[in-house]
Amino acid sequence: MKAPLAENRAGVRKGNEMTQPVEMVEVWRGEFLESRHRGHAVICDAQGNIVQAWGDPDAVILPRSSAKMIQALPLVESGAADAFGLGVDRLALSCASHQGAPIHTDMVQTWLGELGLGDDAFRCGAEVPRDTETKHAMIRADGSPCQWHNNCSGKHSGFLTLTRHLGAGPEYVDPGHPVQLAVREAFEDVTGMDSPGFGIDGCSAPNFATTVHGLARAMGFFAGADIDGGSTRERAAARLRDAMRTFPELVAGEGRACTELMRAMDGRVALKTGAEAVFVAMLPEQKLGIALKIVDGATRASECAIASLLVKLGALDPNHPATLKRMNAPVRNWRGIETGIIRPAEALR
Repeated sequence: MKAPLAENRAGVRKGNEMTQPVEMVEVWRGEFLESRHRGHAVICDAQGNIVQAWGDPDAVILPRSSAKMIQALPLVESGAADAFGLGVDRLALSCASHQGAPIHTDMVQTWLGELGLGDDAFRCGAEVPRDTETKHAMIRADGSPCQWHNNCSGKHSGFLTLTRHLGAGPEYVDPGHPVQLAVREAFEDVTGMDSPGFGIDGCSAPNFATTVHGLARAMGFFAGADIDGGSTRERAAARLRDAMRTFPELVAGEGRACTELMRAMDGRVALKTGAEAVFVAMLPEQKLGIALKIVDGATRASECAIASLLVKLGALDPNHPATLKRMNAPVRNWRGIETGIIRPAEALR
């Protein structure tokens, strides 16, 4: 049943009561607290109940790319993924915000070719590759980026596959297109609430809004999904979650938080970041989902906060190099001198 309001830690409705964002991350320079990052976070169980919350669970946010596994649900549950023979690696790529490295773009181009389509079928826009080596090679060759370099091209390959499966028109990012109508239905179902609207994402697709609790509820659903039982949607969620855990390098790329932290947890947890400092996690072993939003949009803070919550839940080793790169991470100047630290605020410690 859809619920427009979140519950507090005791499971009691909050009504119109609003809670301010809490301090989650501190940046110190020497002995001085130089900056603070505030935010909201919710941990939900598989039934959508709040296990713990910080700030306002009812804060409305745009999940941005953290919702890509939700956007990929219709691709799988419609039968399109199986009809077009998509392997686990392509399911992972359909949930990706990738670097535009060859490991990503070669797969996208092959996928497009199998659909009988070219780069002009995409509606995501051309983007300079985020992978440094690929970008520099393009500059040396006096080349230009294509749409398949876009960090969302895996998701859009999934959209195009579903479009072909449905026999729908080419403008698949239009909010009224059958693909986006299916995405919205899935999004509202797993978040447990009607979306109050959408913004247009960087890749031109509609990005449906929800609350922090709604997003955490969806992650709890994905975390508890059984690949061998349950509903068609539950099995689809489990396949996408497990694809992300199996191919962390496709979900983001080398040096990225999603990839490095999933590897640090040996694939036991699926992670996904979103623009403007959103981060989600699915913990199948504990059947818990996490969603967080740093209100000032700082990526350094969202990465520190998600690492802190995963450490708090016992899923992430606090001393792993991937953890220390983001939580209790030293700040260094251009001479390599350690000048400060980025660390969790008291609320997350």
